[in-house]
Order: sequence, then C-alpha cells, then structure tokens
Amino acid sequence: MNFFRKALILTAAAIIAAASLSSCAESHVNGDGKLSIVCTNFSEYDWTKNIIGSADCADITYLLGSGVDIHNYQPSTQDMLTISNCDVFIYSGGESETWVDDVMKNTRNNGIKILRLFDVLGQNLKEEETKEGMEHDEDDKHDDDIEYDEHIWLSVKNAKFLCGSICNILCEADPSNAAAYRSNLDKYEKELEKLDEEYTKMADTSAERTIIVGDRFPFRYLVDDYNIDYYAAFAGCSAETNASFETIATLAGKLDELKLRTVFILENSDDSIARSIIDNSKSKNANIEKLNSLQSVNKKNVDSGVTYLSLMEENLETLKKVL
Repeated sequence: MNFFRKALILTAAAIIAAASLSSCAESHVNGDGKLSIVCTNFSEYDWTKNIIGSADCADITYLLGSGVDIHNYQPSTQDMLTISNCDVFIYSGGESETWVDDVMKNTRNNGIKILRLFDVLGQNLKEEETKEGMEHDEDDKHDDDIEYDEHIWLSVKNAKFLCGSICNILCEADPSNAAAYRSNLDKYEKELEKLDEEYTKMADTSAERTIIVGDRFPFRYLVDDYNIDYYAAFAGCSAETNASFETIATLAGKLDELKLRTVFILENSDDSIARSIIDNSKSKNANIEKLNSLQSVNKKNVDSGVTYLSLMEENLETLKKVL
C-alpha cells in the first residue's frame, strides 16, 4: 500500500473511531432486529446471501458493489463507518485488503465478529508463482516475503469449505436463526458439489489440459483443482499492464508448441496482449475467449440475477468449449 493511500485510510479511520464511540455499547443486532453484515467482495456476499436465504433477518452490504477491481479499491469514510457499525464483517484477507488492519485497529465496536477467509484456508493457501514466460512486476517483493494468491473464491472446492465457516459465524451472531442458516447451507453445498462434479468431468474428458492467458492469471486455485496447466502474461495480482516482447514470444511459442487454438483474457480486459500473442505465432486463426475472475461484479450485475454459481458455470462452459 503506498504512503498516500495509507495516510488517507488512517485519517479516515481516526474519524471513524471518534464517530463509533457513541455506538460501541449498543446491541450487536440492529435496532430493527436484523443482523448487519458487511462483505468485501462479490463471492463472499453471494455465499452469505445464500446462507441467509429468503428470511428477512439480515442486511448484507456488498462493499465493492461499485464494480471497482479489488486491487484498486480504496475504502471511503462511509465504507469504514459501515464496517465499524456492523455485527459481522467478512473479508478475504489478501494483499489487496491490508487496509482492513487499519480500520479494525480504530473501531470501537468490540462486539463485531470478524471472519478472515485466509485464516480459514490456512495451509491450503497457494503462494503466487512465476511461470515460464511470465512478466515480473517492477515492484516485486523480496524473496523472503511470501505473497499468497488472494483469488481464493475461484475454487468451487474452497467455496464449500468457506461457506461452512461463514455459516458458523452467522450462527454465533444470530443463534435464533441458526437452524435456518444451517438448512440453507446444506442446500447450497449440494449445488456447489454438483458444480464441482461438472468441472471434474470437464477436465477428465478434455483433449487439452493447458491454457494460455494473455492477461493476469487469478485462476491458480481453479486450475490446480482440476490438474490443468497454464501459461500467462502476468501473475494474478500483478500491477503490470505491458508485456515485453520476450513474454509475447514465449507465449506465442507455447501456443504453437502445444497446438492450442485459444488465448484467454479476463472480463473487462482488452485483447491487445492476446492479439499480439496470436500475431506472433503460427496459429493466426486462434480464438480469444474470456474467463471471469469474479472480482469486478457490480451491484447492477447482482440485481440482474448474476450469482457466484452462474459466473462459475459460464467459466465452465467456456472451458468445455475450448478444452
């Protein structure tokens, strides 16, 4: 986090600390009897919404509902106030969410229940890796600083595991509705299991087991789940946007060597790097397809019916078509 951004957050956090003094002794449940829940990213929000179900017992705030990419998000004073006054706060805890530490240090709401999903995964977290041909970040960390891939939601297996912990913290915060939460979790887990089985079938019957991505690569959890190999221009949390000729040439060579017909990009990305890879290969007729990283879903998308399951199913159909 750069100095200016950190200073901004600390200043706002101090304001929040003062504002929250008057409410720190209040009940952990809102005056209307509803549980107040804040989730940082879309997947956490949608998982929580499914566990809550149709009962009118909770208000859930999706903090990144504007659609800003998680790597570029900077909490506003209102965002920090919302977090400070909630009953349950759920976040991933990766490199892009280090700002949470400053907010939590300054909140006076001692009753808030906090769930950091990185802590739930523990040893199942995956370190960022640099594959052959991948561009190095100019501000790469020192070798002794381990950075974990924060895109933990791009694993249906992780989703089921994490949903169990979300349900547990909701039951702790609102025991009167615990039975309903656990019942909803059971139904949702069955949907996740079905999707996991479909991904497994896709991978087991695929002619190809390697993908090339002319973009950042946030899909490490997904490909590792189903033994799919990959080559990409950048790591998942890379700040780089320009690929060197060496990177383009390496990925173009892989496209030819493996006789692949597709280069992937992320949602909301332009295809300039993918197009350069194709243009520098012998596979001039290769296609460009999109995979969704679920990290820039906005409230409008949610209101139109987009869900975690629907986006992961779209990714599945894209992979089926290509592999």
